Amino acid sequence: MTSTRTLVIGNRNYSSWSLRPWALLVHLGLPFAERRLALGSAEFAAEIGGLSPSRRVPVLLDGATTVWESLAILEYANELAGGRGWPAARPARAESRAVATEMHGGFASLRHQWPMNIRARNRRVPLTAALTADIERIDELWSSCRRRYGGAGPWLFGGYSAADAMYLPVAFRFQTYHGGALAPESSAYLATALADPLLAPWVQAAEAEAETIAQDEVGAASD
Repeated sequence: MTSTRTLVIGNRNYSSWSLRPWALLVHLGLPFAERRLALGSAEFAAEIGGLSPSRRVPVLLDGATTVWESLAILEYANELAGGRGWPAARPARAESRAVATEMHGGFASLRHQWPMNIRARNRRVPLTAALTADIERIDELWSSCRRRYGGAGPWLFGGYSAADAMYLPVAFRFQTYHGGALAPESSAYLATALADPLLAPWVQAAEAEAETIAQDEVGAASD
């Protein structure tokens, strides 16, 4: 049966919030169609109001149900998949939610100074105190999770969860920008996240996009 579920996303190269629910839906094996609206385009301006009450992406349309915020989409996907979006054990499940929501509500300096740019490499921006603090906290989170849950699998809590989806755009940032020193456990996790074969369609589409968003093109040699 054809799914009526559609995930509306922005530019794959830049839209970190679109990537997060996409990754979890794919990992959970939940069927969905994609609709892409290029950020800042005339099409986006004309269409988004009829799709998302917040006028933002991502938004998941599932029959009569509209879910218009990334973390809410992750929770919705978890319910559709019978709870497989979070760890099975209650303590790990609680901690993974805390880790995910810390990403959702924090790391403002990293988001602003290291915008996600999947196509870009070898970018350099000044390592401010605030950006360094964000990098160090991410390293602490990743390495702590891997030390305690690494025996159960290669992801933050062993098996793939919504927490991994939340930190995936951060993994791409470490690929793009210089200066993010990580502990061995975090470096191994970063390699796992970037080598995920289920990401290949997103990455290939991001690399093929023609649009450029100037404010997210930072750290190039000519800057």
